[in-house]
Amino acid sequence: MHFFPKSAVLSLMLALSTSHAALAGTQPGDPLATYQKNAGKAGVIFNLPQWEKTPAQIQATTEIAISVGNERLKAIAGRKPEQMTFTNTIAALDYAYYPVAAATRRMGFIQETSPGKNLRDAALEATKKLQKWLIDTSFRQDVYQAVKTIAATNPALKGEDAMYFKTVLRDYRRNGMELPEAKRQQLQQLKNRLNDLQLEFQTNITKASSLVEFSREELEGVSGDFLGNKEILGEDGIYRVNANITWQALEVLRNAKKEETRKRLSIARSSRAMKENTPLFTEILKTRAKIAKLLGYDNWADYRIETKMAKNGKTARDFLQNLSTELAPKFEKELATFSRLKAAENGKDKAKLYYWDIPYYKNQLKKSRYQIDTEKLRVFFELENTLSGMFSIFEELFNIKIEAVTAPYKWVDDLRLYAVTDAASGAPLGLIYMDMFPREGKYNHFAQFSITPGKLFPNGKYQRPVVALVCNFPPPANGKPSLLTYDHVETLFHEFGHALHSVLTQANYMEFSATSVPRDFVEAPSQMLENWVRSKPVLDRFAVDYRDGKTRIPADTLDKMEAARLATIGTQYRRQLGFGLLDLAIHMTTDEDIFNNFTTVTNKIMSETYVPVPEHTAFVASFGHLGGGYDAGYYGYAWADAISTDMASVFHQAPGGLMDKEVGMRLRNEIYAVGGSREIGESIRSFLQREPSLEPFFEHIGLKTK
Repeated sequence: MHFFPKSAVLSLMLALSTSHAALAGTQPGDPLATYQKNAGKAGVIFNLPQWEKTPAQIQATTEIAISVGNERLKAIAGRKPEQMTFTNTIAALDYAYYPVAAATRRMGFIQETSPGKNLRDAALEATKKLQKWLIDTSFRQDVYQAVKTIAATNPALKGEDAMYFKTVLRDYRRNGMELPEAKRQQLQQLKNRLNDLQLEFQTNITKASSLVEFSREELEGVSGDFLGNKEILGEDGIYRVNANITWQALEVLRNAKKEETRKRLSIARSSRAMKENTPLFTEILKTRAKIAKLLGYDNWADYRIETKMAKNGKTARDFLQNLSTELAPKFEKELATFSRLKAAENGKDKAKLYYWDIPYYKNQLKKSRYQIDTEKLRVFFELENTLSGMFSIFEELFNIKIEAVTAPYKWVDDLRLYAVTDAASGAPLGLIYMDMFPREGKYNHFAQFSITPGKLFPNGKYQRPVVALVCNFPPPANGKPSLLTYDHVETLFHEFGHALHSVLTQANYMEFSATSVPRDFVEAPSQMLENWVRSKPVLDRFAVDYRDGKTRIPADTLDKMEAARLATIGTQYRRQLGFGLLDLAIHMTTDEDIFNNFTTVTNKIMSETYVPVPEHTAFVASFGHLGGGYDAGYYGYAWADAISTDMASVFHQAPGGLMDKEVGMRLRNEIYAVGGSREIGESIRSFLQREPSLEPFFEHIGLKTK
């Protein structure tokens, strides 16, 4: 067995236990060291994780975290009833679970981003062990008895304490703690099995290799920059496009003139991890249904949605179906337009549309009707300009400061690290890593990962959050810097919104800090920030042609882009609604025939709601959202978008528009800071300063309100 040096173990124990440890690797004069001094004055802990660099260190972290967690739970359960209080029993639960939760998040992040397969594999095993501990300890009868002892006293609580107590009692009920012992044991086994299955499902997607070979002729229409990329063009003159890397796939699907090229790539992308994940997902669906049945729910969807805004599967499904019906005329009109474009290009009277056609003809429509060439827009979105511009916008809007600092440890050379502070007080708020470009073994989409959750510790110190944005932007190539598409910029603003939601938290409990809000709301604060990318005054702050440093996007181009968005939004939304409806269809049932044939069921729903998907493929096998996290919850994207559009309307109506500082601070204080520490409806109304409305959303998607 390998061991940490004794000093490292002690240091890690401190870090897990409430840590006053200084930032690892800082030197006098280093900006991070300066922040550490300011943190002391502000009464907060502002430190980076002590990153594990070997499998042995990963194993040691896992063992120490579990040991600390066990000791804290033992202390809760070991008190005599008369010694138990809300603070040392209920509030102490959040503190007891903190070290394992923090270690789990870090291990999960290493698993998704480490360049070394040995570290990724070790982190996966550690994640399994840590999550098993989280599941197993949630079934501890001695801890539950302590909770019941406090519940019997009916303590008078207010605010976040009352919200936390309510949540703890709810979660124990949802964990089946009042079931007979035999059923509890069965439930525990099922939850552990589900956890392992979901981890394996996600891992298979990340490591899937989906290279598709093309000749230069087959890639006609694709940009010269793409064709000149040495990561794609082999020395033998063959282009190898990775269907598992989103930006590469979209570049070809949107621009390749030959339908056969688009078809081959679409089939490859829809077949990722199909062999490995098809039987896995069938077992996942069956296991979820068994858990729901044991707990007394009709199906997995009702179990999962109970804690969200929609409350049950029927409400979520009705929302999607009603929206799908409302969009039907607009959607059919858009498809007819794409069909005409395809027929004209092929010299035919009629043309049938397929899954691989939509991205291409949407792009062609933008070029032909609206004179928008999305490839040419890239010159306005050079990565460094875009980042600095985005930072300045949110610095002004939320009264914060974002400063680049040197990371003491980098898992890749081009890793970035930013410190966020309150501009008025100088108090440190959080740290944000940014891992920008794709590589083998890395998470292949865009996401914010929580690494160190925010929490107020018993000693009065507040652990400020550490998060990371994992991106897969096109890297610099052919002597040019990284140039983003307009969609990339929207994604960047969206994901950075999640990071802001995390680092601006002021919630006392880990349970409520940052993005720990109902899943059908969590996207709203980030979706809302996409509006900033559609405003010329905002874009003019940073969207400049990198070649001359002065040319900006013409106003009429942005007008045309908005017209193009409205002209294709029916197609965009019906695709999203298809995902949401198929997700609910396989989770609002206990029918094993559906589980055994989920590919047929989901492909049929997607083909009926959107356009025919490639035959003999199983895109759900690589649909990471459904493998764990957004299962029975994908409807939340549309649900949250309706809320986000309403929230954005407050800015549009404010005197300062999207840069209105008063509204910006209200967003920071009423949404980002409170997280899940109060009922989410109260937070929404506090920000809106009125009751919610669907009118802005219907206008956003080109529909009139009834």
